[in-house]
Amino acid sequence: MFSREKLENNQVWLYVVVILLAAGFGLLFPEFGTKLDGTISIIIAILMYSMFSQIPFTSLKKSFSNRRFIWALLTVNYIAVPIVAWLLTRLLQDYPPLLLGVFLVLLTPCIDYVIVFTALGRGNEKLMLISTPILFITQMLLLPLYLVLFIGKEAASIVEIGPFLEAFLMLIVIPLAIAILVQLFMKKSSVANKIIDASAWLPVPFMALTLFVIIASQIGKLSMYIDEILKVIPIYILFMMIMPFVSKLVAKCFKLDVPSGRALIFSGSTRNSLVVLPLALALPDNVSTMVAAIIVTQTIVEIVGEIIYIRVVPNIILRDKDSLENSL
Repeated sequence: MFSREKLENNQVWLYVVVILLAAGFGLLFPEFGTKLDGTISIIIAILMYSMFSQIPFTSLKKSFSNRRFIWALLTVNYIAVPIVAWLLTRLLQDYPPLLLGVFLVLLTPCIDYVIVFTALGRGNEKLMLISTPILFITQMLLLPLYLVLFIGKEAASIVEIGPFLEAFLMLIVIPLAIAILVQLFMKKSSVANKIIDASAWLPVPFMALTLFVIIASQIGKLSMYIDEILKVIPIYILFMMIMPFVSKLVAKCFKLDVPSGRALIFSGSTRNSLVVLPLALALPDNVSTMVAAIIVTQTIVEIVGEIIYIRVVPNIILRDKDSLENSL
């Protein structure tokens, strides 16, 4: 019998198949793939609602009592990651549009499928899920500052505040508000309760749909910037190799338990390509296509890396018998 548990247990391979199909579709029908650009934000918004609908808002106060994890999460994503990203980009030429694409995607922590892969990697996915609003708000506030610091005011000025505010409203505020309202009425209405139950089915199919739309709409543009893409692929691979060990060190410093430490590893290593892509597409025409291609390349590299992570993180990097709470 087909069940939600079976769907969730096999979602990684579903994503792999979807990426392959999307790549083939985008290459065979480039004109239709390009028309999918306008649907990206809408699909991500539905995906975010499905994620938020699973957060137990009635017990948020208890969930946020784990302040050590929150501080560790902020330390990894806004101190460790920027340092690693800046060091790795020293390997690239000083070309602002290229650097803009890399920094856009590496400086923004993932707030969507990182929850899925954290669960598959035997991490504390509930902590990741509840931390989503914090990560999104902080990255939107800090990203412009980091862009100015790393690539200068002139290059950073390419990024307009309008698309960021629009993304925040559409991708976070509205889905979050709907999820909260449905949960508030859940105890009083059987209809609201059924909506919550139905919403639990949405994350996996809408994650697959999001990946399909992004890959299919952008894959044809990759060949236009093959030289730039070949330069950034090693950067993305090195980032995914380095960050698990940096995150593990931070987890030790904050004395997290093993499931929380794994969640920190996935957060520090997984980037926000699905959400920053609409921001890239909103850039001026002379840079938007290149930046979007660089971001999509990171998504493809990252999916392969996440498939490796779900095996390596719990079995090698941070095993059940490892102790973080008594370290340092």
